[in-house]
Amino acid sequence: MMIDEIDELLNEDLDIDDTAEGEASLYEHFRVVADKGQELVRIDKFLMDHLPHASRNRIQKSAEAGCLHVNGKPVKSNYRVKPRDIVTIMMDRPRMSNDIEPEDIPLNIVYEDDDLMVINKPAGMVVHPGCGNYHGTLVNAIAWHLRDNPNYDPNDPGVGLVHRIDKDTSGLLVVAKTPDAKTALGIQFFNKTTKRHYNALVWGALKENTGTIRSQIARNPHDRLQMAVFTDPAIGKHAVTHYKVLERIGYVTLVECILETGRTHQIRVHMKHLGHPLFNDERYGGNEVLKGTTSGSYRKFVANCFDTCPRQALHARTLGFVHPRTGEEMFFTSELPTDMVALLDRWRTYVEGKSEG
Repeated sequence: MMIDEIDELLNEDLDIDDTAEGEASLYEHFRVVADKGQELVRIDKFLMDHLPHASRNRIQKSAEAGCLHVNGKPVKSNYRVKPRDIVTIMMDRPRMSNDIEPEDIPLNIVYEDDDLMVINKPAGMVVHPGCGNYHGTLVNAIAWHLRDNPNYDPNDPGVGLVHRIDKDTSGLLVVAKTPDAKTALGIQFFNKTTKRHYNALVWGALKENTGTIRSQIARNPHDRLQMAVFTDPAIGKHAVTHYKVLERIGYVTLVECILETGRTHQIRVHMKHLGHPLFNDERYGGNEVLKGTTSGSYRKFVANCFDTCPRQALHARTLGFVHPRTGEEMFFTSELPTDMVALLDRWRTYVEGKSEG
């Protein structure tokens, strides 16, 4: 890493909703090992000695956003570095080897001002360029939309997306146009003060109308493309999902999931852990007939439902945060996309037909 690139290490949302396919949670952007004779010193001062072009304020904000790690764990700016400590700066994406090119891709912009944008992402769009997806992403589309903004550099991680959702999840995302906006918004995500509500259609009938799932989440050792729930507090990251039943529709249930944390694939993993995988979630087994009858007509009906909504039935419906400059509380809602609306209508019609029969 070039020394004068510390600004790139400002906070991206380290509590990722759903990363791009197969993507790891955190990536190392800088590493230094303290000498054997290192005197005890605050980490912000320590890094100023190793990153002379970085300001103490920027380093402290990076710590607030959870980017500064010592021996594999995040620390605050008052942490005192000890001999042989491994100090790293971590972000939720690898350093880009290719420049992000603006591409003329339509955007559904819900809100925009000089500091930020709120975008309603369609299912099927990759959020950020990565292995196998270097074009056609949301980031490419944002770069085109802001191509005439002299202060917005799509290759500068100090601006842009503050958090992400998975390729096949639809819904709301916030984009920072300025470094100050990204810093302030990133800290809100890190401190879990944002409001994020999702709608999901899951297999089966949940026993309770409301509940909370608390667990550790880490990558599945048997399948690196999956995350999994662990009970050992030393494994993975603490994750909390609150859920509420919105509608019971035969062999499926529409639920609202409220994120207290935002780990990789958190909702998908937690609902599977409950025994209720998301409908048509291929990665977590929801693309099979998990509840219902064994009749050929029912299986054909479910196959038609899979065709109607050919992805996991998950939508980031609401997003709330405090405006980074004005301090105003902002709250946005996105209606369910047409594929999920059609899917719900199919299930309602099926259940009504059964009751009439």
